[in-house]
Amino acid sequence: MTPARRAPRRLLPAAAIAIAVAAAGLALLLARGGAAGSSAAPRRSPAASAPAGGSQLPQVSLAGLRWSYYHGVELPSSPAAGPRDTSGGLASGFTDTPLGALLAALNVAVRANAQWGPDIYGPTIRDQVTGPDAAALLSGCQADYAQASQAAHITGGAPLGNAYVSEEAFRWVAWTPSDATVDLVSAGPGSQGTTVQATTRVEVVWSGGDWQVVAPPGGDWGNAAAELSSLSGYTVFPGQG
Repeated sequence: MTPARRAPRRLLPAAAIAIAVAAAGLALLLARGGAAGSSAAPRRSPAASAPAGGSQLPQVSLAGLRWSYYHGVELPSSPAAGPRDTSGGLASGFTDTPLGALLAALNVAVRANAQWGPDIYGPTIRDQVTGPDAAALLSGCQADYAQASQAAHITGGAPLGNAYVSEEAFRWVAWTPSDATVDLVSAGPGSQGTTVQATTRVEVVWSGGDWQVVAPPGGDWGNAAAELSSLSGYTVFPGQG
């Protein structure tokens, strides 16, 4: 029997980043510039399109996944596929397998966000994010954090607070041992007590013995995200959907 999920709590208002329904991850996420329950029309996103037909997409066993809370976000890990190193609140050391790529997409992309403070988003983006828009992602996180921390009177680089989001499902878009793209479904609190779902497209590339996340277009996770109304075609994480 699938265990009942706890009702998601309110996202921290000071973060000014919420589930992108305009999100992801991030999915999540926590998409920069979006707010839960916003009435604005969502941006068109690659995440809204289905995977291209004919591609060889992997089958992934989710047996043995472990879930833990990271500042309120439920994130998966695997003793076999990673992350092997979570010291300092970071996550690295993933296997060059489909499951390793999936876990890297989730764990790295979530950390590439202003919510957790410069001690997390700084090294994550500098060391684990690549692509032409990586610098824009870092500068955006720096600006978002500076504004939100000042408004909330948070000092010393501390996290802005918890963000109560669940990672619920995924859908492969493309896979090779050196480059993979996956749509990640996140859920969190919307307006009037509803639960909002969003999908964020995350690409990872194998480089230097680990997976790196490719920065979203324009360095803004909102540009990789779309609202979601159905989990049809997605693989639900055990106990999450």
